[in-house]
Amino acid sequence: MGSRIEVAAATGTQASLFTPQALDFLAQLHTRFAEARRRLLIGRAERRMTLLNGCKPQFPAFMEASSRNWRVADCPVDLLDRRVEIAGPVTPRIAAKALASGAQVWIADLEDATTPSWHNLVTAYATLVAVVRESGDYRQRATIVVRPRGWHLDECHVLIDGEPMAAALVDFGLYFFHCAVELLERGSGPYYYLPKVEDSVEAELWDDVFCFAQELLGVPHGSVRATVIIETITAAFEIPEILYALRHHAAGLAAGRWDYLFSVIKNFRHRPEFVLPDRAAVAMTVPFLKAYAELLIETCHRYGAHAIGGVAAMVPDRNDPAASARAHAAVREDKQREADEGFDGSWVVHPDLVATCAEPFTRAFAGRPHQIDRRRLSRVTRDDLLAVDRTPGAVTWAGLHANVAVSIRYLRAWLAGNGSARIFGLMEGLATVEIARSQLWQWLHHGTSLDDGTPISAGLIRDIAAKERALLDDDADLQTALNLFERITLASDFPEFITDHSYPRLLARERERRS
Repeated sequence: MGSRIEVAAATGTQASLFTPQALDFLAQLHTRFAEARRRLLIGRAERRMTLLNGCKPQFPAFMEASSRNWRVADCPVDLLDRRVEIAGPVTPRIAAKALASGAQVWIADLEDATTPSWHNLVTAYATLVAVVRESGDYRQRATIVVRPRGWHLDECHVLIDGEPMAAALVDFGLYFFHCAVELLERGSGPYYYLPKVEDSVEAELWDDVFCFAQELLGVPHGSVRATVIIETITAAFEIPEILYALRHHAAGLAAGRWDYLFSVIKNFRHRPEFVLPDRAAVAMTVPFLKAYAELLIETCHRYGAHAIGGVAAMVPDRNDPAASARAHAAVREDKQREADEGFDGSWVVHPDLVATCAEPFTRAFAGRPHQIDRRRLSRVTRDDLLAVDRTPGAVTWAGLHANVAVSIRYLRAWLAGNGSARIFGLMEGLATVEIARSQLWQWLHHGTSLDDGTPISAGLIRDIAAKERALLDDDADLQTALNLFERITLASDFPEFITDHSYPRLLARERERRS
């Protein structure tokens, strides 16, 4: 007997996403991989406890023993040039702007830039199908790479025998089912960005998913291409192994700098030597982040894969020429550094920044589509990756206030359905708020003082939050955001992800709006 699948209502053209054939495809993915995913999450929890108990990650024996003669699969033509990738949530308006921006790649972000309300998700799925079929006003100029949600998230609007399906499989599966064949017929393919991968076992699970899905639809093996975002400290210790696990489907690795910082804090939050200064002071030039970038680039190029730089969160303001000039200058400096280091492209989050990002990479490539042939032997050690205590900088009033203000304002926007929000001149997503709230927790629990000697306390954080509340229009989302903020920063325990607490409240808000 087949599995019973229940899907929340979708209206109009969105209903065509959930055909009996599509639902059967999703059910088969769930049946095949639900148990493996469950074991993966248990393994994550066990590893996290070992790190919290004082162990440090190690490079696996693969680094020394494995043959170095293998390479990842040849790169598809439409992924050869990735010098500028524009990321953002998936809506009809944003899709049209991203596709016409001049970027080589559009990252359709269903994860950190998207509030996972059912309305947002079905709109995103329908938009992706329309883009691939070039219906309406869409003309596909940039290559599409979809970023599904991570393994840790459930999708409570899709139930298999009463059990929520893995959000990662829903996002992957609907795009693959509806678009893979058509993309291949057009000389492209189903391309993905894989978030929150913590080790090579998780990469192997994704590879198994790709193989199974390709077999079910009868598309050639290797049609899927995946770029893994190295945004966890544990993944940084298994970069070659992750590439090897996905070698038939790998398209490269990307430096997810914001989530990487969050991962460092989360995994070593009880250790005083891992206390970081203001997040604005933690640039990619500090020793432990420079080592991470160097190892990523060297490994990718050794095995024939693209190395993609981090997102530039600064955004121009067309109504403020001075602010726009500062944003362009900051992005130009950041991308020049990445091009000099050897990256093969980078992310932006605003169309006006595409040309600014492209300039340094175009000069570095010197007529080539990338610089994969640029090689250097990495000398990065375990201690280099963990040298957080060598990070210069202080904890300041400005840094403390920014973490509180950004967290509250972003949580409010997220609950209102806006997963990508402009705050204080930056385009903030879930990752930046994860850093902000984890730093607040870290500073509080380590008795950190500001650079003027003021001790950071729960009372001080509440005072700043109260002042922020007074600046904002009061509504139900703001009150929920304030409650969430207090829970994720001031509680004695540490929520693994903001979504552990925010997703159930988002579902409750959805029910309230429908009633």
